[in-house]
Amino acid sequence: MAKLIISREGNVEQTVQLTKERMTVGRRRHNDIVLDHPTVSGEHAVVTTILDDSFLEDLHSTNGTFVNGQRVAKHILQDKDVITLAKYKIAFVADGIRPAAPAAAARIEVLNGRSAGKQLALSKALTSLGRPGVQVVVIARTPQGYSAAHTEGSEAPTLNGKPLSREPQRLADGDVLDLGGTQMVFRG
Repeated sequence: MAKLIISREGNVEQTVQLTKERMTVGRRRHNDIVLDHPTVSGEHAVVTTILDDSFLEDLHSTNGTFVNGQRVAKHILQDKDVITLAKYKIAFVADGIRPAAPAAAARIEVLNGRSAGKQLALSKALTSLGRPGVQVVVIARTPQGYSAAHTEGSEAPTLNGKPLSREPQRLADGDVLDLGGTQMVFRG
């Protein structure tokens, strides 16, 4: 399991195992990782871990998020990357052990429109569907199964007729996604 080693002014303050798929970092107490310093934003960044890949995303913080000295909006973390948030240095340590993937790859099948009947195998850890800047859904494969989350666009796509959240929602065989009028069924 990957971990973050958090230091300030050369002193290690805490070591955090990345035990959840999504872990928030910020000054406010509701974050998974609390960094108590006024130059850290209330909700500063988020680390999303899927299988053995971890992704860092800045949450429009005031002072920015840096990896190895470069300001980033989104970044795929590599072993020994150094994240800088205000006065904190955070070392990312990967474990290199990939959990077993689900036995058979699931798929998405388009139900309507010009692409009706087309199928897309969900063979990658992350699969994006939709149009960037308009409406995007990311389907994630984890050892526990598949989940979907609304990641881009002001109008939420639907899952079984209900708005899809920005938080990952578990998918079950037969679930129907509606993305800008294109309906797709999850087969898992």
